[in-house]
Amino acid sequence: MPPRSNPTIRQRRLGAALRQLREQAGISASDAAALLGVDRTRISNTEAGRFGISASRIRTLACNYRCPDKELVDSLADMAQDRTKGWWEEYRGRLPAFFLDIAEIEWHATRLRNALTSHIPGMLQTEDHARAIFDLVIPELPPDEVDLRVSHRLQRRRVLDRDNAPAYEAVIHEGALRMQFGGPSVAKAQLAFLLDVSEHEAISLRVIPFAAGGFPGAGQTILYACGPVPQLDTVQLDTSHGSVFIDSGMELANYRRLFDMMEPYILGEDESREFMHALAQEL
Repeated sequence: MPPRSNPTIRQRRLGAALRQLREQAGISASDAAALLGVDRTRISNTEAGRFGISASRIRTLACNYRCPDKELVDSLADMAQDRTKGWWEEYRGRLPAFFLDIAEIEWHATRLRNALTSHIPGMLQTEDHARAIFDLVIPELPPDEVDLRVSHRLQRRRVLDRDNAPAYEAVIHEGALRMQFGGPSVAKAQLAFLLDVSEHEAISLRVIPFAAGGFPGAGQTILYACGPVPQLDTVQLDTSHGSVFIDSGMELANYRRLFDMMEPYILGEDESREFMHALAQEL
């Protein structure tokens, strides 16, 4: 079977975790291949996500690397066995790959944490709000491309509607809540939608008001997707050119610390609902 030309974020994440295990064991790719009885390129392609790997081979590699973390090994084996295709695959080849990558990490997360300064969380945007954002993209998108992006964004909400939905926590700055994408009526409907979903037991929406002043992480749009074990967490950052995905242990620890440091600046859930309601009344 030829190697994958464009592995998904989950396939790359699995490969990166296997590379980290090998490097922590102080074993070269050539030695790992010899222990497994395969060519060195097999190890390199597997660690890059270009080749798949069976759960049994993951357990063999973990044994060769003398990994004592059974929970991590079991999680990696589960990732390897999960070959189901998600709803986002219908957009493959029609939207930039990072759109699909975001949906994939959200779907497989055990917990989701968002922090946003200038935007409403993507999966909580109304259709009119999302369309107004994509209408402002430079260079201008053709209408069918806008339709595709809006459709994909609305479908991302499916992860919150399923029976085993991950806990979802969003921290939204007042600046994002006051941005009137699409005009006052669209903004008011967006606030009403946020108030509605904030009552969902698995969803926590909290606000950082202007009055809080400066705060850690200001200016960033951060998605922290928790994996089945902390080593398999992933951070996604928005940039003007697409998304950046982070999985190194040190950087993950820094982003966990960042969320903790934000806490004193954030209103409680009830206060946040009252705050959003007051903003809606102003429109």
